Amino acid sequence: MGRPAPRPLLLALLSLGECSWGSAERGVLGEGRARLQHGAWGTRGAWGGSPETQLQSAGPPAGEQKFDWSFSSSGSSLVELASTWEVGFPAQLYQERLQRGDILLRRTANDAVELHIKNVQPSDQGHYKCSTPSTDATVQGNYEDTVQVKVLADALVVGPSSRPPPGLSLREGEPFELRCVTTTMSPLHTHLALRWELHRGPVHRNILSLSHEGRFHPGPGYEQRYHSGDVRLDTVGSDAYRLSVARALSADQGSYRCVVSEWITEQGSWQEIQEKAVEVATVVIQPTALQLAVPRKVSVAEGKDLDLSCNITTDRVDDVRPEVTWYFRKTPDASLLASHMLARLDRDSLVHSSPHVALSHVDTRSYHLLVRDVSKENSGYYLCLVALWAPGHNRSWHKVAEAMSAPSSVSVTWLEPEYQVYLNASKVPGFSDDPTELQCRVVDTKRLETGIRLTVSWYYKMNRRSDDVVASELLAVMEGDWTLRYGERSKQRAQSGEFIFSKEHTDTFSFRIQRTTEEDRGSYYCVVSAWTRQRNNSWVKSKDVFSKPVNIFWASEDSVLVVKARQPKPFFAAGNTFEMTCKVSSKNIKSPRYSVLITAEKPVGDLSSPNETKYIISLDQDSVVKLENWTDASRVDGVVLEKVSDAGLYRCVVTAWSPIGGSLWREAATSLSNPIEIDFQTSGPIFNVSVHSDTPSVTRGELIQLFCIVTLEGAVLDPDDMAFDVSWFAVHSFGLDKAPVLLSSLDRKGVVTTGQRDFKSTLSLERVSVLEFLLQVHGSEDQDFGNYYCSVTPWVRSPTGSWQREAEIHSRPIFITVKMDVLNAFKYPLLIGVGLSTVIGLLSCLIGYCSSHWCCKKEVRETRRERRRLMSMEMD
Repeated sequence: MGRPAPRPLLLALLSLGECSWGSAERGVLGEGRARLQHGAWGTRGAWGGSPETQLQSAGPPAGEQKFDWSFSSSGSSLVELASTWEVGFPAQLYQERLQRGDILLRRTANDAVELHIKNVQPSDQGHYKCSTPSTDATVQGNYEDTVQVKVLADALVVGPSSRPPPGLSLREGEPFELRCVTTTMSPLHTHLALRWELHRGPVHRNILSLSHEGRFHPGPGYEQRYHSGDVRLDTVGSDAYRLSVARALSADQGSYRCVVSEWITEQGSWQEIQEKAVEVATVVIQPTALQLAVPRKVSVAEGKDLDLSCNITTDRVDDVRPEVTWYFRKTPDASLLASHMLARLDRDSLVHSSPHVALSHVDTRSYHLLVRDVSKENSGYYLCLVALWAPGHNRSWHKVAEAMSAPSSVSVTWLEPEYQVYLNASKVPGFSDDPTELQCRVVDTKRLETGIRLTVSWYYKMNRRSDDVVASELLAVMEGDWTLRYGERSKQRAQSGEFIFSKEHTDTFSFRIQRTTEEDRGSYYCVVSAWTRQRNNSWVKSKDVFSKPVNIFWASEDSVLVVKARQPKPFFAAGNTFEMTCKVSSKNIKSPRYSVLITAEKPVGDLSSPNETKYIISLDQDSVVKLENWTDASRVDGVVLEKVSDAGLYRCVVTAWSPIGGSLWREAATSLSNPIEIDFQTSGPIFNVSVHSDTPSVTRGELIQLFCIVTLEGAVLDPDDMAFDVSWFAVHSFGLDKAPVLLSSLDRKGVVTTGQRDFKSTLSLERVSVLEFLLQVHGSEDQDFGNYYCSVTPWVRSPTGSWQREAEIHSRPIFITVKMDVLNAFKYPLLIGVGLSTVIGLLSCLIGYCSSHWCCKKEVRETRRERRRLMSMEMD
């Protein structure tokens, strides 16, 4: 087949003087590549715009292919340039360039080889032919191809501007500008792309670039500064490109290079044809001088204020704002992370501190730390950390300098307070249960300032005759925050109010025992503690001073109480007043008061059983008389002897009470008097009660009358001296298995009370005579049947005029039957049934008559029958 015509290709010459075929790598002037693949050749221009020609052979060659390159200038014959197999293939003209490496072949595959030419010369312009021998029997397709290369003159000029000078020294935060001048005289329509680079040793960074399409691209790490306007790229005139930095940072130090590349477009795609770089300037960022001065050693008394100053010295006079932070550490070599931040003044002059720490500044170069009311915990090392911030573009800030001061050693001295403690007993007990009061006073005080608080602790130590060591027991301790804590010995008694711990004045503490017991005898002493308030409002104990002990002791003797009973009137009769006198004498009892209890010892029915003791009447230590449970409450008006049951042995039980403070009393001793015997016989009245009814069986609706009759045996009493409480009960059942129901009651004063019932019948209760009481049930019902009985409580007036209640007596029950009247019960149902039957019968007759007369009537027509006589057979 015929060989295609060579395709012209233009290649611009860049300052690098380098050309390669088939790729467009950075730093290469341009390149063309002829590739033979499966027996086919193709061409591609330096910008990748040449079409590729590929012709198929009968079959691809096996193994590596041999490639031969030849060159022909305009109108001249082909000259051997390079071969992949034959060493002697190149012409003598190119042997030297091949040895230097200016011309070389690079195999990219078994069927592809690239030709690279460095330092392109004008003589290199012409046609380049790539061919491969064919070993096939039948030749099919192209085994060679040609590309035309045109060498252009280098028309791109790149250089720095005369301003600024190559060496630029700046301070952090100051602005600077760099300019790069570039022009091109290429006859082709090319585009320029520019990129600013920062080189610091072997590392270089892309700052900002302008592409050949006119787009800006900030480099890695410069995005925020570009968007905030801190780093800009613009043009000055027609040939200068300016890099502007509003605020220089320490990272901006280094060598700045301007890299310019020239681009051309062919058939819609861009191709870089050459690139040049020039060093514009070297920028040196001078660090901001910052020095801090703090006092090296400071001594302050505890409780005073600590004032530390941090003076700043810097060469910056522009608008920089300091950020001051004070730190505290216990050791001088501790790390900053182990330090405690006390206060901070940010660049907006806002102070961040605790209530006891203040941070202020007299001017922009002097900052003071004030620690109020220092304590021992404030001893240590203080450091001042200052950072200078410079304003950036778009209200941003960046740190230009930072320095840490030398540690300032602060020692807090403690002036220990001096005072003496004395303990005296203002009240000494003479008896048991007497109060004891101790006063602990602080005297001869020195250096007791406002930040010192005094508290007290009370201790008790038991007295022993032997030489054994006895440990002191804590009674109470007052903490620095005025919290009172009791010891195990005094906790219960302090909570009940027997132990009172108080602070009467700032220098006087008191301890009072309301009721001193024998167990409280011993030695007492107090300990006064000095407390110092810390910065966190806590209190730390700084000193303890002990008082001399005070001994509390009295001679104890047993309490003696003697009671003698006497009978003023040895002879008395029933109904008379019984008098008994109890005489009391005491010894070793302080300010005694007495309570008296009168008891009666009475025999029971069984002679083998012990006598029964009953309490009659009592008089307490406050002279309050109380009637005990020996008899009924009806005898509260006067305790008199009325019955035989009052006989027995009477005694006085006397208890001596000793005051223990306020209205409280303590039982000191109890004694029993000799017995006084009462023995008499008296026959009194005997009451009986019974129930009677003239209508034990009634018909429903009739009146039920029940009489409760009281009978009297023995002594005859005047009717005015007798009274009765009468109550009626009913058990509505045939037996007495249910609970009784109160029907009505009549007390001795004539007041009638009726119980709650759900029956329709009504009740009435009245006194018929002195000893008879009538209960009437009106309109009786079936539910009123059952057992009825009455309960009577007699009251008898004694010769002294008082009323005594006798024992309650009950009658035997009587059964009341309520019958039903059969005639009256069925009278109305029978009349109703007969009337309804009659009405229904008449109605049935009427319905039958109407039905038969109107509804079932039919007209019957008779058919005429012919009467014919039968003829006899004989007539036939």
